[in-house]
Amino acid sequence: MLLRMSSLFLRTLRDDPADAEVPSHKLLVRAGYVRRVAPGIYSWLPLGKLVLENVTRIVREEMNRMGAQEVLFPALLPREYYEATGRWTEYGDTLFRLQDRKGADYLLGPTHEELFTDMVKGEYSSYKDYPVTLYQIQTKYRDEARPRAGILRGREFLMKDSYSFDLDDDGLKRSYEQHREAYIRTFDRLGIRYKIVFAQSGAMGGSASEEFLAPTPTGEDTFVACHSCGYAANAEAVTTPPPAARSYEDVPPLRVMDTPDTPTIETLVAHVNEHHGLSITAAETLKNVVVKVTTPGSDKIETLIIGVPGDREVDFKRLEAALAPGEPAIFEAADFARHPGLVRGYIGPQVLRELGIRYLVDPRVVTGTSWVTGANEPGKHAANVVAGRDFTPDGTIEAAEVRAGDPCPRCGSGLSIDRGIEIGHIFQLGRKYADAAGLDALGPDGKPIRITMGSYGIGVSRAVAVIAEQAYDALGLVWPREVAPADVHIVGTGKENQVEAALELAGELASRGVRVLVDDRPQVSPGVKFKDAELLGVPTIVVVGRGLSQGVVELRDRVSGEKSEIPLTEAADRVVAAIA
Repeated sequence: MLLRMSSLFLRTLRDDPADAEVPSHKLLVRAGYVRRVAPGIYSWLPLGKLVLENVTRIVREEMNRMGAQEVLFPALLPREYYEATGRWTEYGDTLFRLQDRKGADYLLGPTHEELFTDMVKGEYSSYKDYPVTLYQIQTKYRDEARPRAGILRGREFLMKDSYSFDLDDDGLKRSYEQHREAYIRTFDRLGIRYKIVFAQSGAMGGSASEEFLAPTPTGEDTFVACHSCGYAANAEAVTTPPPAARSYEDVPPLRVMDTPDTPTIETLVAHVNEHHGLSITAAETLKNVVVKVTTPGSDKIETLIIGVPGDREVDFKRLEAALAPGEPAIFEAADFARHPGLVRGYIGPQVLRELGIRYLVDPRVVTGTSWVTGANEPGKHAANVVAGRDFTPDGTIEAAEVRAGDPCPRCGSGLSIDRGIEIGHIFQLGRKYADAAGLDALGPDGKPIRITMGSYGIGVSRAVAVIAEQAYDALGLVWPREVAPADVHIVGTGKENQVEAALELAGELASRGVRVLVDDRPQVSPGVKFKDAELLGVPTIVVVGRGLSQGVVELRDRVSGEKSEIPLTEAADRVVAAIA
């Protein structure tokens, strides 16, 4: 491959785009790899398309290596497939819905479990046909409420999704492990630094689930890690080790206190410690957060109260994951007006059962724990409110924020917290979609066997942005070689003989199978050419410049920054050796 910048469809930018928030967005636009069409929708220019194709190729090679077979489904899908599994409503506003000229409902596919299941049902009927794993690399569509960060969170994106079909749970576990190993090989080849963490399945359903996260400060996912035992989990999937239940025989009776002007936990703690003879911290108060929960496809709205220690906030992402497919929203003034039994700012769990309101608590709220909490009267709180004596929760929920230093659920050591970007997700789906489709295989005894499934995704276009997010410096992008748009970027610095020599070297390298980008642009200053070479991020740069008069060129390693002068006569061999 030989690309000449004098004819390449490329324009680099000196300044960051005004709407760019993260490094990958800034650099991919500045380097002419992508261009914005609409919020969350981007076009790929020639160099960007090459990088995207390289990532796609690596993903495809590793899927084929594990024995998966590639298919391709349409992106435009009829409603009935998603009605059968309930996801036409479960996905809510995330779906792009549309109608054809006859009024029939369609959607732009966000994911394709239903289609894969139906295809296998139509083609396979015997236990002898299984196991099988199918995959596709297809454009997906999700109507993100807040598309951001360029191609990191878009409304149209390229994704690899694969699905395993097995006769039993042991087979599913094997398919899951095969995918896990294939993902490890894929992300290693892409040069991405990643962490494998336990995760929630969410609207996908299923049991075992892990995410591949690329650690970066700009990531929108929070994950925890234990450096003692190796445990790692998405914050939404972290479980809280509950303390042991306590005896409450010696705890004094519940006591109501006047607590005027205490709108926050901090003011409450200060007031009761000063005026009511207590000596408590925020962790000994019980905060009760009221939410309303809607279920997609239903008009019913449930009032739900979440109890968490007062030194913690409710993490809405964790709450949403715990209640999925239900969708929680905070109670507002109008909602309180419709529920006079709930005294805003002074809610306690003592009366919730008689009000018929479901009450879920943080796992730390165990039998025998004593709390300062609302007294269900304006300007009043109660002390010595004991779980198991004065109130009985309806269950527990993982909704409180996770903090650095919280105990690891596996070994008890302190957890660290970091941020990352999801690049892959693997699920043991089980039989949710097989049940909906009636996907069976006839066993050796002639009896039906319900197939069990796994689902596995990689964000292919997102991976391009993730690589850019991890592989850059003050000068520009620094692509890993396997995904770079070229192996070598040759810069002819301006004089006619230098450009001619650059083109001659480029032709020789291309004939030897090297992917070459050569800057042969006339009337472009050497300074601009150098800046573009650094911005574009090809891992090896050859400068054909002033040293040509002495028969030498400069070889630069874009990753390490090392430079060396080499004889022009040896340049082709040295470049081939450098990229091997």
